[in-house]
Amino acid sequence: MLPKLISIGNFFIPTYGTLVAIGFLAALWIIIRLGKRASLPPEPVTNLAIYCALAGLAGAKLFMILFDFQTYWNDPRSLFSLSTLQAAGVYQGGFVVAFVTAILYMRRQHLPILETCDVFAPGIALGQAIGRIGCFAAGCCWGVATHAPWAVTFRNPAATELTGVPLGIPLHPTQLYECLADALIFAFLYFRIGKTHTAGAILGWYLALYSAARFGIEFFRFHEQGLHFGLSYTQWISLATLAAGIALLVLRRGAARPIFGGKPVHSST
Repeated sequence: MLPKLISIGNFFIPTYGTLVAIGFLAALWIIIRLGKRASLPPEPVTNLAIYCALAGLAGAKLFMILFDFQTYWNDPRSLFSLSTLQAAGVYQGGFVVAFVTAILYMRRQHLPILETCDVFAPGIALGQAIGRIGCFAAGCCWGVATHAPWAVTFRNPAATELTGVPLGIPLHPTQLYECLADALIFAFLYFRIGKTHTAGAILGWYLALYSAARFGIEFFRFHEQGLHFGLSYTQWISLATLAAGIALLVLRRGAARPIFGGKPVHSST
């Protein structure tokens, strides 16, 4: 595909990094827009988005190293290689670290935790959808071989150099599967947050829908770390976050103070 957006000699601008940056800006725009609707202070919300992005990148890399610990243990220098720096990492690991960072920051800034998480959920889904286009352009997170009519075949040697994707073999476009799933999740969450709901419900829907989608898509992805008890590491994490999302939806269903369009609904007496 197009792993290098602009290339001049040995210098190049990666398509993946560019689209991740665009995805972050799009997500930030949605988050600020929904934050204003929910009467959240714009500066702390913007700062929180930046801190979460940095924590997410660090967490994704950390989990990537943990999942493939033996390789990095045998070759410690690979920790500081260009390929490790450019690797996308493990999204769920990034999400967990970013979520913990967000909770600590929201408590420090006295932001309402569930309402703020609800505001962030649609933006995260949109950012993921755009970022997965970058994955497809770079060739990372590729699928297993298939003869399906919609299979994709990578032929750019630069893609193999940067990500290791095999060339000349029809593969499941798992990057596009997830892009479509994320886009649909974003559309649903953006519509749902404007309707009457209880605080935490939008976050619950995000966790449940994304985890279910990712769990299914993983069956079509190539796993460098192999399977563990029949599932990938990512699928095990997806099951945990799916359970968390369903639990949040159930527990918050009868909660007080319903929210409409980001603002509490006060019933008349």
